[in-house]
Amino acid sequence: MQTFSAWLGRLALWLLLLMLAAMLVGVADVVGTEFFGRPLLGTLEFTERTMVLVVFGALAYAQERRAHIRVELLYGFAGARGKSFMEVVTHIVAFIFFALVAWMGYVELVYSLEIKESTMGSVRFPLYPARVLLLVGVALLLLRLAIDIVQDIGRLRRGEPPPALALPEQRE
Repeated sequence: MQTFSAWLGRLALWLLLLMLAAMLVGVADVVGTEFFGRPLLGTLEFTERTMVLVVFGALAYAQERRAHIRVELLYGFAGARGKSFMEVVTHIVAFIFFALVAWMGYVELVYSLEIKESTMGSVRFPLYPARVLLLVGVALLLLRLAIDIVQDIGRLRRGEPPPALALPEQRE
């Protein structure tokens, strides 16, 4: 499971790098417009479609690092087993929610392909790649959550606390 988890982490990181490439297109458009008076055609449409990377591309990476926002109203008062139990419950709820997002994303992808949906603008972009990116991001998150659920259940059985959250400067 460690090998699969490491592979999943690398894949999530590559998705983040793809997101960085999409942001560079926006930078190139601003530089081209401001300094050369020539914007890149289709940048608005392209960046609108790749915004799905910003939202869904980072989810699995953040989950791997346990960097999602957590409200610790009761969490801090719980013991090791209680914290592990809370982790199991929240990860199962998140898994169910994102499984529904994946299901509806797939339905929208099929519909988008059927009607050959595309943007309206200076350059027409098909919309199905954004739907595919959404599904890839959610699928990676679902895999990460499944791994976390299995690990959390193991910790719950052993009475161990979940891994401590590392501060950003402590992460590698």
